[in-house]
Amino acid sequence: MKNINYNNEELSVMALRVREHIIRMSTAGGCFTGASLSAVDLIVYLYTNFLNVNPSNLNDPNRDYLFLSKGHDVPALYGTLAELGFIEKERLANHLSINDNIYWHPNTKIPAIEFHSGSLGHLPSVAIGVAMDIKISGGSNKVVCIMGDGELNEGTCWEAVLVANAYKLDNLIFVIDRNQFQANMRTEDLIPLEPLAQKFESFGAAVKRIDGHDFYELNNAFSAFPFQEGKLNVVIADTVRGRGLPSIEERADRWFCNFSADEIDQLLLELHGQHDTLLTSETLIVR
Repeated sequence: MKNINYNNEELSVMALRVREHIIRMSTAGGCFTGASLSAVDLIVYLYTNFLNVNPSNLNDPNRDYLFLSKGHDVPALYGTLAELGFIEKERLANHLSINDNIYWHPNTKIPAIEFHSGSLGHLPSVAIGVAMDIKISGGSNKVVCIMGDGELNEGTCWEAVLVANAYKLDNLIFVIDRNQFQANMRTEDLIPLEPLAQKFESFGAAVKRIDGHDFYELNNAFSAFPFQEGKLNVVIADTVRGRGLPSIEERADRWFCNFSADEIDQLLLELHGQHDTLLTSETLIVR
């Protein structure tokens, strides 16, 4: 089975469904709702229109790899994998259940999850190891590592940028989910990151900065891969924490959420109110 590229309308519909999944996982123990909602469009685009990976080629040595270093965003990854058939949608209801492996951070027992993550700053180095192996083996696989902006306070991230450029790993992309928050505080109020693009460039990377919710901009950026021969590719994706739910957008106290069942129902209504389409469990209804 080959990957099928989706148009922007189809991507928007899938992203809406993934946001529904995240909201439903934000109860009975909760999850990192705000952070996950900011990464949805990135993950949906990468799995549909950029990465050569699908449920039938996971054992193919020529497939591509995605590492979710900001592991607390895994509800966005779970939801995308469910929409694309890597796992059954019904399994998402098992979130935090002792009867499944779907919980707060990535687990390699879930198909297409490449590596455990949770401790921030670790997976850039893992992604480098995979990218180096591909280079040595003469492969053409692409390797993507999604990182949080607050995660960049970990020194290992910047060491990884130096190493990636030293070994000319132009088959590797670091994607920064730049939602302006680290846990329960704005990044610029804690340890300022800007000017972020110039910092990556000074470390030798080829950088593109885009709107991380705009599929047109995502496509323009990633279709230019590799950005420059012999350089690490970096995409800084400006995003909004809590994207799709105005009541929790850009709120420091909505990093992790554990809503009641009634609140979940209200949030789903709020989500639908921000779009021109409504989704039921099985049917797309156009207004």
